[in-house]
Amino acid sequence: MAVREGLLVLLGEGPRHGYDLRNEFEARTGALWRLNSGQVYTTLERLERDGLAESSPDGDDASGRRRNYRLTAAGAEELRRWLGAHARDGELPRDDLVMKILLAASGDPRLAGEVISAHRHQLLERLQEVRREQRRVAGGMAARLVADVQIVRLEADLRWLDLCEQRLRDANRGGTDRPGRRES
Repeated sequence: MAVREGLLVLLGEGPRHGYDLRNEFEARTGALWRLNSGQVYTTLERLERDGLAESSPDGDDASGRRRNYRLTAAGAEELRRWLGAHARDGELPRDDLVMKILLAASGDPRLAGEVISAHRHQLLERLQEVRREQRRVAGGMAARLVADVQIVRLEADLRWLDLCEQRLRDANRGGTDRPGRRES
């Protein structure tokens, strides 16, 4: 997701000012994604340029600088398309943890074990920290959903590390996927 799509969602609910869009975006993302005003207004200008949004002067603003933004029909269609699209187009994310394990596992098995162990320790610490924060803070829906996604992803990474460790053990016992050898 980009800021563009986030603003389309908010504008899909009705006209808003740029300042309101920024505040609402941050509130709904549990402050997970902070925006600066320049980013918001640059994105709004692009949405207008692309025919997805339009603006009009705010009649209540004496300076004439504040504008109301709203979706166009094309913007509403783009929003429907984005909301209905798959979250990922099938590609695996290239995150650091995955790359470290892949590179280490195809080389020195001891190094791979050390990488797995170090990351397991870090992930467990972070999981405990998020769970403590979740119990302490009585946030709104966005804060709870952010904590939930963090917990689920940390648990998934831990499970994946367990699977990696098992595959490395199997390979060291003479399995078919021997470390340091490419599969053909």
